[in-house]
Amino acid sequence: MKELYLMRHGETLFNALHKIQGWCDSPLTEAGIAGARAAGELLRERGVSFDHAFASTAERAADTLENVLDAMGTPMPYERLKAIRERGFGTFEAESETLNPPIRLYDEFFPIYGGETSAQVRERMVAALTEVMEREDVTRAIACSHAGACRCFTMHLGDPSELLPKGRVPNCAILHFTYEDGRFSLVEVLVP
Repeated sequence: MKELYLMRHGETLFNALHKIQGWCDSPLTEAGIAGARAAGELLRERGVSFDHAFASTAERAADTLENVLDAMGTPMPYERLKAIRERGFGTFEAESETLNPPIRLYDEFFPIYGGETSAQVRERMVAALTEVMEREDVTRAIACSHAGACRCFTMHLGDPSELLPKGRVPNCAILHFTYEDGRFSLVEVLVP
């Protein structure tokens, strides 16, 4: 059995300003850096170690991962994976979150404006993370991604509103999965 620790990045400037991020990027805030370090300390205290590390191509994810690994006392090289980036929101990227429709309408709304559907995000996330876990030399990996992408990933296991605390993935939350016989199972959700 293998393990995957899939986490959301720390708080960013756009999170603090309540702006839609998607594929565009913004830097971590001081709270975001502190949250990433707290996540690393939590993992260290639990005795968790990783043989591989991955981050989406967004700087907010890479910066979070670097802070987590540093706080664990195990800085290591990591691979950037475009397929685990956030959901694309099309022309609504960098706009106010007040323009968001209810989450149940995302699949009808955002594709009209060049965004992705939940199914598209889920498919690329599942394919990428399955490929990672199928690597012979991977036993326990950490991957830093994004709230929407993590939520879509959990859809292949069931209803995210039932699997996740309040149906959401808070900043620096860590979704701990086992992987065996080509299947992921959610073990726990850690929130530092």
